[in-house]
Amino acid sequence: MTGVLVLAHGSREKETEATLDKIVSSLNQRLVGTKIERAFLQFSDTNLEQGLLKLIDKGVTDIKVVPYFLFEGVHIKEDIPNEIKAFNKEYPNVKITLGRTLGEDYRLAEVLADRIQELIR
Repeated sequence: MTGVLVLAHGSREKETEATLDKIVSSLNQRLVGTKIERAFLQFSDTNLEQGLLKLIDKGVTDIKVVPYFLFEGVHIKEDIPNEIKAFNKEYPNVKITLGRTLGEDYRLAEVLADRIQELIR
């Protein structure tokens, strides 16, 4: 069974967790039937490992990790792949694939344009 882990950076500001919860709730409405969990790279008890384990507990053996990051920095290129590799040593029967960042997507430009228009009206 396939599942999705939405992975955000995390923050000391705990309201960021509520924000990601809202995003995941919206995803659940759009991707009905898909097992989706969320986790944070830093500053949260629900770290990458805990998020992966939640999906495994739901019977998921093929996990797509989708980074809720804008850019491909050191976390995406090194930290997250290293954590996934270490996790796979303990759970070799679980396939984990790291997806792309939000990056350069015209839909983000649309959101940014909306934010700019809010300011200049």
